This record gives sequence, C-alpha cells and structure tokens, in this order.
Amino acid sequence: MPDMTVDGGRVSAYLIPMQIADVVPVHRALRAYFESRHTPVADFMDVRTFDPFRVLVATILSARTKDQTTTLVSERLFKQVTSLADLRRLPLPKLERLIYPVGFYRTKARMLKQLPDTADALFGGRIPDTVEELVRLPGVGRKTANLVVTEAFDKPGICVDVHVHRICNRLGLLRTRTPLETEMKLRAVLPKRYWKTWNRYLVAYGQTLCLPRGPKCPECVIRRYCDRVGVAGG
Repeated sequence: MPDMTVDGGRVSAYLIPMQIADVVPVHRALRAYFESRHTPVADFMDVRTFDPFRVLVATILSARTKDQTTTLVSERLFKQVTSLADLRRLPLPKLERLIYPVGFYRTKARMLKQLPDTADALFGGRIPDTVEELVRLPGVGRKTANLVVTEAFDKPGICVDVHVHRICNRLGLLRTRTPLETEMKLRAVLPKRYWKTWNRYLVAYGQTLCLPRGPKCPECVIRRYCDRVGVAGG
C-alpha cells in the first residue's frame, strides 16, 4: 500500500485507508458520548482544573491508580497544597498521609517533595510548558508531560495511557506494542486539531464502555468503524 497524505503529513502503510478517513466521524461520535455521560475522567478533570500545578500534581498521583481514587485524594491534597512552595513546606510524612491510598504513595510523595527544588534549579521555579522540559521533572513521563501541555497550557499534545493505547489498537487504527509507539504514530497520523481531546474522549470510552475485558460492543457508538482486534468473537 503506498504512502498517503493526512493533513499535509506523510502516513506510512501501518494504517488502513478507510480508518484514516473515519477519524473524523469517530472523533465526533466519541465527543458526543463524552459530553452526554458522567465519567470518572470528567470528575478528575474538574478537580485538577486547568492550573499547571494542579494538573501536574494530580497526573503524577494518577499513575497506576483509578481516577475515582485520584480525584478524592487530589481534592483532599489541594485543600492544603496549592503551589510548589506549599509542597516544599509540607513534611513528607504528612504528604504521604494526604495522598494515601493512591498507588505507590510513598514513592510519589518523595517525587512531589523533589518538585520544588528541581523546578527552581532547572526552570527558575516555574512549571515548564513543553514535553521535553517537563520530563526532566521527578515523576514525570511522557504521558504526564503531554497531559500537562494539553490541559494546563492549551498546546497540542497526545497523552497515551492504557485506554488510548488499547482502543487505538482495538479499532485497527494502529498496530503498536507500547504506549510510546502509539504516541509517536498518532503524532504522525492524527490531525493536530484532535490531539488535545483524543485522550479525554478515549479514556472516558475505555472507562465505561470499551472495557479492557468484556467490552460492551453491542452498545458501541463507533462499532461500524472498529475491527475489534483482540476481542473474543471479533
């Protein structure tokens, strides 16, 4: 299959042409689903707001933790901690208690305590607004960095978590083995106007309908576009 052009970029043969064309209606259907239902990711977005500090801290806390738990913990934490200076002043044992029971809470507490000094040393005490800079902060990988860039600074970024990785492959849109590979390929093929919303829509869908096990395919609003890769009976 020859290369194709999508939004002015070259697309390799790892995509099926019909699925490239169907990104627009798929995105439209996912947006309608997101806006019409109450989902854990929407609650999580509300508590972290669009403040760079809150987005960064809440996303660090969210690793390997359900959004429902992270939302409750973030609400409790942000009543006492609203800035890097607050993190510096807060004793480590108290921070650990505040963020329990997020996964690996002791490790995350240590990373959060390192944030103020690292931000001071590298970025003059500010939270940076690029993926390349953000990943230099403790506890920040590409998923977190992309989300901060998107949610806090309203810049294009593609945040790939387990839901985005799973659903993109389940649809047949991509054939990738890791979230990093998924991010890089989505950067090459997904129209940039969809970058900022792709994560929240697919996360909401993955939390409530396109589940890791036993996806609710009969109820799926994008079933006509889906190859159901890896789904029993697909």
